[in-house]
This record gives sequence, structure tokens and C-alpha cells, in this order.
Amino acid sequence: MAEQKQNKKPVLNGKKPGFKKKIELRINLTPKNIFLWLIIGMILMFIFIGGRDISKIFPSKPLSNLIDDIKNGQVKKVEVIDTKLLTTYKDDKIYSTTKEGQESFYKTLTDSGVDPKTIEIDVKDTTSGALWVNIISNILPIALMVGFFLILIKQARGAQDSIFSFGQSRAKLFSKDTPKVTFKDVAGVDEAKRELEEVVDFLKNPQKYRALGAHTPKGVLLVGPSGTGKTLLARALAGEANTPFFSMAGSEFMEMLVGVGASRVRDLFNTAKKNSPSIIFIDEIDAIGRMRSVGVMGGHDEREQTLNQILVEMDGFTPSEHVIVVAATNRGDLLDQALLRPGRFDRRVSLDLPDLEGRKAILKIHTKDKPMAPDVDWDKTAKRTVGFSGADLENMLNEAAILAARQSKKVIEMTDLEEAATKVKLGPEKKRLQSDLDRKMTAYHEAGHAIVTHELPHMDPVHRISIVSRGMALGFTLIPPQKDRIHETRTHLLEQVSSMLGGRAAEELIFNEMTSGASNDIDVATEVARSMVVDFGMSSIGPINFGSTVDMTEWGGRYVSEAKTSPNMLSKIDEEIKAIIDSCYKQAAGILKKNKAKLDKVAEELIKKETLEKEDFERLMGSVKPPISALS
Repeated sequence: MAEQKQNKKPVLNGKKPGFKKKIELRINLTPKNIFLWLIIGMILMFIFIGGRDISKIFPSKPLSNLIDDIKNGQVKKVEVIDTKLLTTYKDDKIYSTTKEGQESFYKTLTDSGVDPKTIEIDVKDTTSGALWVNIISNILPIALMVGFFLILIKQARGAQDSIFSFGQSRAKLFSKDTPKVTFKDVAGVDEAKRELEEVVDFLKNPQKYRALGAHTPKGVLLVGPSGTGKTLLARALAGEANTPFFSMAGSEFMEMLVGVGASRVRDLFNTAKKNSPSIIFIDEIDAIGRMRSVGVMGGHDEREQTLNQILVEMDGFTPSEHVIVVAATNRGDLLDQALLRPGRFDRRVSLDLPDLEGRKAILKIHTKDKPMAPDVDWDKTAKRTVGFSGADLENMLNEAAILAARQSKKVIEMTDLEEAATKVKLGPEKKRLQSDLDRKMTAYHEAGHAIVTHELPHMDPVHRISIVSRGMALGFTLIPPQKDRIHETRTHLLEQVSSMLGGRAAEELIFNEMTSGASNDIDVATEVARSMVVDFGMSSIGPINFGSTVDMTEWGGRYVSEAKTSPNMLSKIDEEIKAIIDSCYKQAAGILKKNKAKLDKVAEELIKKETLEKEDFERLMGSVKPPISALS
């Protein structure tokens, strides 16, 4: 160890000895920099020309001693530089001497009885240097002042130009040379693609539609949840139509100055008209397209002025301009009615979360550049990801690729997809320090959820049970739907409530105690029961909606108001909700008492393995869950 320390070379500042740092001098030759360099050069010239002092360079000698040395023949040469004498002796030593400014050196030698011809005298002319010093000292202050004011004027002009440039459009242009996105790159939204294919045909073959008196649609509004592919679909529309595509977010129209948004709208539409046929895409249009005459600011609001300008520009199109406006939002219910009327946004295309076949197609698109294991079950993956948007699926595949690379795999396996799907849905694993009692409580809690779900005939099969912490949860029980549900039945909702209360029922059955771990389950179960009573009319009160209502205003806007319900009816609603919760809890507790031996077996296995897959759980239960009925 001592030899290793001695042989180890020192490292300075993270670099090895002998490290040479390369220094590059880059000068930006702008007019401003050239002016500054000229000033620096003038100052240096002034210093070196006017301020050089020979006496500080060579040792000095008095004038009387110099004359005595000349008389003794020790001097070889004398240079006269203004009032300075630079004397070179025969032994090549050099001394400096100061003489009187008005006295000639020749006269000084003559008066001292020395013949000037006995030595070499060289008189230097310094009048030109003094002249330059005078010129620089007089011009330099004036040049500095003029340059200073020129820089101020230039900066003021730039600020003025930037103020006037506020009103210019900041849209991003995707021209014909930009890498294209086509409809082949979009999946899971087949109905929306069919709607936009007609728009592409309008732009490519306008004569076919004009012959029948049809006009190009003024606008297409894409409405759907986040991540469903609204922006991707708009880019695919531009790629298929092979036209200039101007993209701008709704928030980019807004600025601090009043009128800037309307000015940018005008500039954007004028640019699009000059490049027609073209497409304007406004993402998140609800930032400027919300309902008017409802806010506090009134008609002078900057947002309303911007919206008014969009309405005018869209309504002022002529069929020959071939400019189509495509807008996207996930809050279509907040848009102004004037924006949605025919003549502006003629088509409203709804994008929903992809169904089973749509998810398969999306997975196929995003796995083109990813090596997948041959045993990957895409049907199982598509069923596993019910409720995932296109962005969620892309993120899931990316997380699976990262996980496989972290483990130095050559291909992405099914286990990587399962872990990635769980991570996207619930978050990454968290290794929390838990006591044995906490782990046991969590295991029985999750086992309670799973067993109640397994025994209820209309619930989907349990996919995975785990007591590994993810997010805020200490454990989880995954029950992904086996099919995409459009309608919810009363029976299935009641079984959902029972499944959620299975964890609390297991805690009371085993520990004769209640824990805070069931708080989220109780919250969700109560919300489902309230919706059944208040919104869906699934109680003994009858099919009456006691929830909030949406009314139309006289300006075409909408506002939400709470339903007027009597205190007596509110009491009945609370009683119905409590009756549903009590009934479902009783059902969950009964199932667990009947299957207590299985509950113990599943909980013990969870404590041992931490995670149980579907096959392991059904093996412990001794039965495979039969397919659910059609009306479930």
C-alpha cells in the first residue's frame, strides 16, 4: 500500500501533470467592438509614445560628469533626444543624462571648452511624436464622446424595433423540406383520421369539390384528452397535404402589451394566405378561445381582443385562399360558441383513449426501432394497458427499453413491459423500511382486495398483487379491465365498492383493528356510491339528478350551478350512500370470513415473495376466475 501511494502521480485541479490548456482568442468584429479596439490602441500609443522615460531604463549620470568623461576621451557616442542625453561609452556602457530644455548640447560643450567634433553626436527629431501626442490627446476625448452617443442611439433604435416586433407572428413553420409525419405514423384514432383525410383531399383536389359547389372547410377542431395524439394528427395532416404548416400555441399570442395578440393573429393569417394552400395549427386554443362576457375584465380584456381577431380572420376567408385552421384542446366545453359555429370551425373531431385494437396498432408503431423478444404477448399487453393514451404507451415502451438496457439485455422482454406499465401507472418502486407488523398488515390488506375481487362474479381478474411501495401507496392490487367499458351497470359498481372495502374488512377480521391504509379506498368507494345516488339515479330515491347543472347564458356561454336540493332530500341522499357502503362492506366481510384460510395463505405468500402474479394468485385460490358475463 505504501508503494502504491508513492507511485501515484499527483493530480492538480482534476488534471494530470503536464496538462496544457488550449486558449483560443476569438474576436467578434462588430462595429461596436472595432470602435472599442481603436480606443484601446490609441490609449496604448499615447502611453508608449508620450510617456517613455529613458532615465528609468538606463542608469543616470550628471551633466558635469558627462563633460569630464568627454574631455578624458571615454565617450564614444551621444544621442540627443529632446532633453535627454543617451551616452554610449567606449566600454559599451550606456548612461542617461538630463540637460536644460532651451540649451543646445553643442553650445554646452563649446562653453565647457570641449570640441563637439571629437565625439559622435546624433540628434533625434521628436517633433513628429509630440505632434501625434497632441493630436491624440485632443481627438481622443471627442472620439470617446461621439462613440458613446452612437452606441446609445443604436441601442435605443434596437429597443424600438423590438417593441414593434411584438406584433409579429412567432409561429413555427414546417415547410415541405421538414421531415414528414403521415397518417401511417398515427394509430388508435381511425375515425379522426378519416375526417382529416377528406380535408387533405380538399387541399389536393379543390376542383373536384368546386364542381359540386362545395367549399373548403374553414377549420377543424380536435378535442380529446391529453396524450391522445391531437398535435401528432395535425402534423400528419400537414405531411399528407404537402403544404406549409404554421404551428403556434394559444399562449404565444398573449403578451403584456394590449393589442399584441390581435396583431400577431393578423400577421399569422396574412403569412399563411401568402403561402396558400397552407395549414395553421393552434395548440391549446382554450388559452385564448374561452367564453366571452363571463370574465371580470369585460370587452377590453386582451384575451377577448385576440379571440375577436381570430373570429374575424376565419370568417373573412374566401374559397380561393385555401387556408385551413386546425386547433386542438382538451377543454372543448370552455370554448366560445361563436368559435364553434359553422363557418369557423366547421368540423369537430373527437379523439378518445384508444381501444384494444388501437393500442395494438400504437404499440406496433412505437416498437419499429426497438428489438423485442419473440415471446412478447401483444394481446396481453394491450389488455393490460386499458386506459392508457398513446403518449402513455410510448412512455411505457421507452421505460421498458431503459430497464432492459440497465440490465444489459439485448432485447426487451415481457417482464420489462410489465414493470414499465406498472411504473407508468403507479410510479417507481420505493424501498421503505417497514416493520414486520407493517408488512403483515399491508399483506392482509392487499390479499383482502384480491380475494373479494376474485369471488365477485362481475369483477375482472386480479392481474398482480404486491406489497412493494409505489408512490404514496404501501402496496397495490392491479385489476385492469379485460375489455373497454362504455356503460357501467349497477351490479358492477356495487361490486367495485365491495372490492375497495375488502382491505378494511381484512384488517378487522385478522387484527380486530382499523388502520389508516384504507383511507384512499374509502374515499373512492364513497365517491362511487355518491355518483350512483346523485348522478346515475341508481337508488331507491329514483332517477333524479341531484348534482350540479350546466345552464346556457344569453351570450351563448355556460356556467355551472349547484342543484337546489332540500335539506330533507340531502338527508335521504346521505342515508342511501350509507346504505350502499354498509351493504358492500358486509358483503366483503362475508366473503373473507368464508375464505379465511385462503386469505392467510395469500398473505403469507405475499410476505415471502412481496409480489404475486395472476397465475400464482389463482393457484393459491385453487380456481381460475371464469369470464365475466356480457352485462357486467
